Amino acid sequence: MYLIDKPYVSDFLIDTIKENNYQIIATECAKELVTDASLNWISEEEAIATLKNNPSQRIYSNSENALGWIKENIAESELSKQINILKNKAEFREQIKAVFPDFKFQKIKLENIQEVVTEDLSFPFVIKPSIGFLSIGVYIVNDETEWIKAKREITSQNFKSIFPKNVLDTSYFILEDFIEGEEYAIDYYHNEKGEVVLLNILHHVFSSGTDTSDRVYSTSKSIINQHKAGLEQFLSIIGNQLNLTNFPAHAEVRIDNNGTIVPIEINPLRFGGWCTTGDLSGIAFGPNSYKYYFENACPNWDTIFKGKENKIFSIIVLDNNSGINPTDIAEFDYKKLANDLENPFLIRQLDINKYPLFGFVFTETNSKNKEELYNILNSDLRKYIIIKE
Repeated sequence: MYLIDKPYVSDFLIDTIKENNYQIIATECAKELVTDASLNWISEEEAIATLKNNPSQRIYSNSENALGWIKENIAESELSKQINILKNKAEFREQIKAVFPDFKFQKIKLENIQEVVTEDLSFPFVIKPSIGFLSIGVYIVNDETEWIKAKREITSQNFKSIFPKNVLDTSYFILEDFIEGEEYAIDYYHNEKGEVVLLNILHHVFSSGTDTSDRVYSTSKSIINQHKAGLEQFLSIIGNQLNLTNFPAHAEVRIDNNGTIVPIEINPLRFGGWCTTGDLSGIAFGPNSYKYYFENACPNWDTIFKGKENKIFSIIVLDNNSGINPTDIAEFDYKKLANDLENPFLIRQLDINKYPLFGFVFTETNSKNKEELYNILNSDLRKYIIIKE
């Protein structure tokens, strides 16, 4: 069954639900976002009863906003407890510290951050909300100067959020070791036996060592072939630790030059936020991740990229790093952006005054043309922004 919530649900996901007659829970929010009455709607009461009576029932949510519904209606379930562990970064670290005994972290109240002195720190480190989303409030700190700057920015006034507290809560932060290596995002699920089924692996590229943005995520045949076996084994260890079965997730990890994998976080009950990574594979190169999860299917990676071996499929997150106040922006020139890319096959536009993003671009790039991805990665997007007169 599907648990749909704000801020966004894609046409691709709605079509998947409709074409396969999947159950969708008739919450007030879901009915507001999805107006098609012909879908297989079930009442909240029926959904709650099913989840309580059948713990192995598969459920997927497009948004972490919906996790509040789980907590409100089946708080005592194993599913709810697993979600709470994964969503709270400090609790997640506690649960897996036996697997990563050398990884140092501490939880700290927002109001106590200003009191932390340099002598108590080990550089470099990362500080971020214990319950977070979209890299909001994430800082990589390499030295005392950067720590002073970060403390100046980490205030309650700077973190007023459009997201509910179960999605982004800056009351507590986690201060943890900086993880060396390249970052990857993984869509996957644990089947009924707890085994890991990988649905996508995306390289999260950064513009610099201190960049924490979510601008570019890319996948390809070579990326998946290189990391599939190691990630399956790694995610199985964590899944076994938390007893995850029939469970979809979106993990973020770093992999160093020796192939050592360290988790950053695991996001429960969904793939990439805003229907991004979950849509990408189905729209761009074949496997519908939502359907694979519900049908207990495993992608055949030997054939999926046939004829597309040299293609890179990317999601570009159009965050507003321009320094221009949204209230001063008249519009964003999506057509101009599209002309700067080789094959942008889908652009999702968002209202920058409502959300912290201009939208998302789904694009296909030849492996010999990676430069266009690095250009957008390093862009402040000002060339596409039209200022109010």
